[in-house]
Parts: sequence; C-alpha cells; structure tokens
Amino acid sequence: MSNFLAIATVTSTLQRLLQGALAADVPGATVTTVRPDSLTAGAPTTGVNIYLYQVTPNGALRNADLPTRIEGNPVQRPVAALDVHYLLTFYGDETNLEPQRLLGSVVRTLHARPVLTRQMIRDTVINVPLLGGSDLADQVELVKFSPSPLSLEELSKLWSVFFQTPYSLSAVYQGTVVLIESKETPQAALPVRERKVYVVPFSQPVIEQIKSQAKAGDPIIADQPILAGYNLVVAGRQLRGEDTLLSIRGVEVTPADVSETQIIAPIPPVLQAGVQGVQVIHQRMMGTPPMPHRGVESNVAAFVLHPMIMKDAGQNYEISVTNVQADTSGTKKAEMTVKLNPQVKQRQRVVILLNELQPPSSPGRAYSFNAEPTTADTDTIKFKISRVVQGTYLVRIQVDGAESLLGMTAGQYDSPKVTIP
Repeated sequence: MSNFLAIATVTSTLQRLLQGALAADVPGATVTTVRPDSLTAGAPTTGVNIYLYQVTPNGALRNADLPTRIEGNPVQRPVAALDVHYLLTFYGDETNLEPQRLLGSVVRTLHARPVLTRQMIRDTVINVPLLGGSDLADQVELVKFSPSPLSLEELSKLWSVFFQTPYSLSAVYQGTVVLIESKETPQAALPVRERKVYVVPFSQPVIEQIKSQAKAGDPIIADQPILAGYNLVVAGRQLRGEDTLLSIRGVEVTPADVSETQIIAPIPPVLQAGVQGVQVIHQRMMGTPPMPHRGVESNVAAFVLHPMIMKDAGQNYEISVTNVQADTSGTKKAEMTVKLNPQVKQRQRVVILLNELQPPSSPGRAYSFNAEPTTADTDTIKFKISRVVQGTYLVRIQVDGAESLLGMTAGQYDSPKVTIP
C-alpha cells in the first residue's frame, strides 16, 4: 500500500512521463501542474497543464478491506481506494497547431504507456524532494490511465468553475487505482492451537401463532387475552431442539413443555405491559467440556401483554376516588388511584378511560386522562380527573397502548367500575 503522498506522487510521475515525450515532439513544450486560471496571461506559451480536478472512491476496491476492526481494535490497516481525475489543457500557437500537436503526443504516450511503472515512480521520488517519503512504488496495484469521454455539456460545466477563464483545448484522463493506507498498527491475534469444527443438523424453528393458557391444565385458547401470570403458548413447526429456550423481550425462559409443534412457558414476571417479541432459540452443547452455544433462532413473533387492575382480598377492584370537589358547570374533579399488574415502568405512557355505565341516553359520556408522572417503577398509578359528570363509570387502563380488560355479565360490561359522587 502507499501513504498520504500517493496522490501527489501520481501527479508528479505523470508530469515527468509527459515532459519526456513532449520535448521530443514539440520543442520547447513544458508540463505544468497548476490551476488553469492561474496561468500567466499574455502571449501563449507552449505546453500542457495537468490539473487534478476530482477524486472519487474506486468502485471495485472501496470495501475490499472490511472489516478492519474487531471490538474497536484494528486487525488490519484501513485502506482508502481512490480514482484520480485529471484535466489536461493544451496551450501554444494556434497558427502552428501547437495545442493539437501536443494533444496528439499526449494521447499517443498515454495509450502506449498507460501504466506508471515502479521504476518511473522511484525515479520521480528521487528527483522531487517533497516526495521523499512516498512509497507508491510498493503499492500492490499499479496506477493505470485511461481517457474519460466527457460530453460538451460536461466539459463546459467543468470549465465553468474557473472564473472568467477562456476555454482551451482539453482532454480528461482517469487514473486507477490509488491505495492510501492508514498508519494504525493492527493487533495480530494469537495463533490457533486447536480447530474446533462442529457439524449439526439444521432445523429452523418457525413460529406461526401465539396463544395463551390461564394456568396449567386449563384449555389453550387462541384469541384469549394474555395477562401477567399466564402461560404463553407458541405454536409452529420444528420447535423442539437439543436445548430449547424462549426469548421474550430479551428475557430467556426455560419452557415447561416442548414438542415439535408447541411450546408452553410461563410469562416472566419482569415483563412490562405492551407489545412483546418472542423467539425460539435452539441451544447446543459443544466443546470439551461441553458448553451451551446459541444456535438456530426462529422468526420473531409479537403478542400484547395486557395490564390488569388488581383486586383486594375481598375481590374488589383496587380503585379509589379521593379529594372530590366541585368543578365548572356542575361537574366534578377528583384524584383516582389504580393498582396494576404488572408494574408500570417509569417511561411508560398510562391513560385511564372512563365510560358511563348504563347511560340514560346514547351515546354515553366518555373521558380519558393521562397518569401523573412517576419517578420510579410502580404498581400504583395516580390520575387527576376533571370536568366529569357525577355517575358510575367503567374503568379501563391503557399502558403503552395495551388495554386492561372489562368484565361481563349476561353479555353486558359491568366491571371494573367506579362511582364519582
């Protein structure tokens, strides 16, 4: 590879290559490497100006050195692969066709000798003191030049960047590829003492459906809401592995029952209400002594863990209304406290929904209020309600969109409920 002097070395080597050819074809011709708009005005001088106007990533090698790091430590030196684009401008006496003669000489030279050889580069480094530290000659890839066919519109746009500079006969060439290597020192890994290769049959588990079971022995119901304390039932194909685990929101759970088409596992008590992701993991024992290794994983399926409004020892819902006061227009304001399972995490969004029970007219009144901010995880949530008409209301709680359930009797919702006196 080469260091940061590589681009300048390419330009200088190209200059020396063309200078040798032009001196023989057009006596007195010189090769310069300045901006086209910085050339001295006045009588035309005979020569070619080389201007590096653009550098682009090389499409073939731009990602050849990835990855270069493991856990932040370099394992090899990063290498930038670049293509360099040159604008060659020809100057001279137009009456003697000098620009065109120079163009012909350059085209012939770069077509016959399109590659910058290592010896050409070493000679350039010796003769140009500023390039004394360049190691372009040691680069794995040699730099090759080829003409770039620009349309008249593209060429005019290129010349438009040179303010008030008249156009001169020009050609564009591309140099490929320049490899610039970092100075970082890679950290070599220790030699491998023993190769451990294991061959195991591949069996991809697939989750097709998530169901629930209230408790062991109860029927498994597909559309039954999933609550804290329930068993999660995963249905699918090829679910049994050598050692099968369920990952529920990143918490690994050992199933109570595993078969090829069904897994039953308890819902972890640490889960919060809301949408959860579940995945089947097949572990395998490998090595000497045998150690568990995470193997094949299934697709990720989602389910909703609904919050529950807790009940006390007398099977009454733990909902309290305190500090009831008169509000505007004959309505009431108060503080409500609701106890939930599972606990609500600090950053979860909690909303209470109140729907009038047995309204005298349809539709009934409905209200929603956000919970008071909390400073820690808690199962007791407080709400401030306002402008609520006196009456009895059904109560639902939403935690991150997951909603608590309502009880029914004879096909009618009747619990949990609260009365605003």
